[in-house]
Amino acid sequence: MAGIYIHIPFCKQACHYCDFHFSTNLTRRSEMTQAICHELRKRSDYLDERIDSIYFGGGTPSLLNPEELKAFMSTLSGSFEINPSAEITLEANPEDLNVIKLESLQKIGVNRLSIGIQTFKDSKLKWMNRIHSSEQAKLAFKNARTVEFENISVDLIYALPGNEIGDWLEDLRKSADLGPEHISIYGLTIEDRTVFGHRKNKGELIEVVEEEAASQYLKTIESLKSFGYQQYEVSNFSKPGFESFHNSSYWAGKNYLGVGPGAHSYNGSTRQFNVRNNSLYLKAITNGSSYFETEKLSQTQLVNERILTNLRTIAGLDLTKLETDFGIDLFEEHQSPIELLQDQKLLEIEGEKLHLTSKGFLVADEIALKLFFDE
Repeated sequence: MAGIYIHIPFCKQACHYCDFHFSTNLTRRSEMTQAICHELRKRSDYLDERIDSIYFGGGTPSLLNPEELKAFMSTLSGSFEINPSAEITLEANPEDLNVIKLESLQKIGVNRLSIGIQTFKDSKLKWMNRIHSSEQAKLAFKNARTVEFENISVDLIYALPGNEIGDWLEDLRKSADLGPEHISIYGLTIEDRTVFGHRKNKGELIEVVEEEAASQYLKTIESLKSFGYQQYEVSNFSKPGFESFHNSSYWAGKNYLGVGPGAHSYNGSTRQFNVRNNSLYLKAITNGSSYFETEKLSQTQLVNERILTNLRTIAGLDLTKLETDFGIDLFEEHQSPIELLQDQKLLEIEGEKLHLTSKGFLVADEIALKLFFDE
């Protein structure tokens, strides 16, 4: 059970909060498509197992035309053993999703959409430098249902400056009214290399205080549960049976190949990092030179990664499996911090599983760090 991630490093315009790798210069799009297809063929032996999920991320994969997407799918089918029922997800912006485009996506084999709605407040969409409007978001979803997409996820952003908790709950309600199978929520983070980062450094943007962001997050869990969505990971909620297979495999530590500039790969013992620069990536592919770095993971790193990823999920961290796989009794090694986290109502033990509470999910990474092992 393995997955493939394809990074499409292009966007029509830059959102003010985004720190992902992309370019708004689309002139080398065709060249990039060919280069990524070349990488897929060259790395066809990286995963010696069947592919159960394919994920087109970015960037903005929905700006690709049908011929470019066909090239990817043809290369994938010719280079890997693809499960006929594989989950094939494409991230999309609402302005790209007219009926004709959606029909072409279905014909190519895309069976899951992840639509970046972010908010239904037009003033906030403009503030974030998003292209679409709230009406376009609703129309895009309607169009997807018209062509019978049956597995749709929407992305939303909470903790937006100037928004009250009522504004956020309204975004959740409007999303639930559309009826997507999956909802992902992300708190706004201000990264240094973004427009918002520059504004913050100049004192022109003040982030939502931590207590308000936490309140919005906890209300999210309560609200989405009332609408029939189960939380299965820190930021992800779904209707029963519609958990993202691709992302769930990351948290479960499954192997995956990442192609395209900035993409990462993992095969159980090493991690690879593709160069995060379009020009350097294209040049390396053309010249046959190296375009990624490889890190050999120590047992301690593998243990810490298991702790970090498993604690992000509702399933939690299986202590018995951790001891079987690595010979580590976590409770014996970290009894004091575990008991303290229990006292603080951030962590619970049920049988052989460690679970974070809803409050614990707010600081999941910090909790994992307390349970890490030193090299």
